[in-house]
Amino acid sequence: MRFWFARNSEVSIREQLVTQVVLGILSGDLRPGERLPSTRELARRFNVHSNTISAAYRQLEHGRWVELRRGSGVYVRKRKPRGPLTPALALDHLIANLLHSAHEQGADLPAVRARLRRWLRLQPPDHFLVVEPDQELREIVMAEIRQVVTFPVSGCDLDGSGPASQLGEVALSGAITVALPHKEAVVRKALPGGTELLTLRLRSVPASLAEWLPARPEALVAVVSRLPEFLKLGRTMMEAAGFHPDGLVFRDARAPGWDRGLSQMAAVVTDMVTAQNSAIASLGQRARTAGAKNTLGRVIVFSLLAESSLEELRSYEAFIRRPAGSE
Repeated sequence: MRFWFARNSEVSIREQLVTQVVLGILSGDLRPGERLPSTRELARRFNVHSNTISAAYRQLEHGRWVELRRGSGVYVRKRKPRGPLTPALALDHLIANLLHSAHEQGADLPAVRARLRRWLRLQPPDHFLVVEPDQELREIVMAEIRQVVTFPVSGCDLDGSGPASQLGEVALSGAITVALPHKEAVVRKALPGGTELLTLRLRSVPASLAEWLPARPEALVAVVSRLPEFLKLGRTMMEAAGFHPDGLVFRDARAPGWDRGLSQMAAVVTDMVTAQNSAIASLGQRARTAGAKNTLGRVIVFSLLAESSLEELRSYEAFIRRPAGSE
């Protein structure tokens, strides 16, 4: 079996070798009992450190794909490991079979790439992509979207950093692209021409706090978040809603000791990501256990996205999932 390594790939040489051996065994290119090239031979042939090859072979041995015979070499096991393949490996197997069949038909690699790109463009989207430069804000928006959709939700910066290498064909393939209203113009400028963009709307703060109004003058309320903009927004809106400035406490969840004294607050207003922190989660659990008579430590998760935007995302996903030909 012929091996090759892409040196500029994000995938390590060790993982490239492991994947090629596993796919070779699954496809039958490497037969049970067949001896693999020695560590020294592969290291010399591809100018790779021998420790890299040794680590790959040890990983394959741990996965029971090969056996290391002391003084003899590395051999393909006579029995393949039982159990289902991982999703990533199963997909690699399908792609390897496709490329192998295309090669047998005489198709060259550029032609295969071109046809794959065409078919990918014809496929319906299968995930949401939040394009937002601020990482903390991006994580909050992603968490809120995950509450209402079943599609995977990922995110990236304007240059595509995050799950993809660039904000182009790779990052956008199969993506429903979304952005916040104040970033719409800059995101549209970064996207390739013709890319659809859903602009999210922000929630009305007074409407979200309506059930807690009018504010009690003596109430101590904490606003907690890892996002500085959330804390600024909280100060402005809470005071506008009638909460006394002296009764408001603001905590940056990135700072040491940020959770000190929160249990003594009448309520803690926070974002969806910070609400998942163990300190906030336990605070909310204690408040629920105490019941309605004791409102100390009540956690109010303030969502940034408007319900109308969340409903739009739900409808968008439902439309894509609708069977072909259905009304």
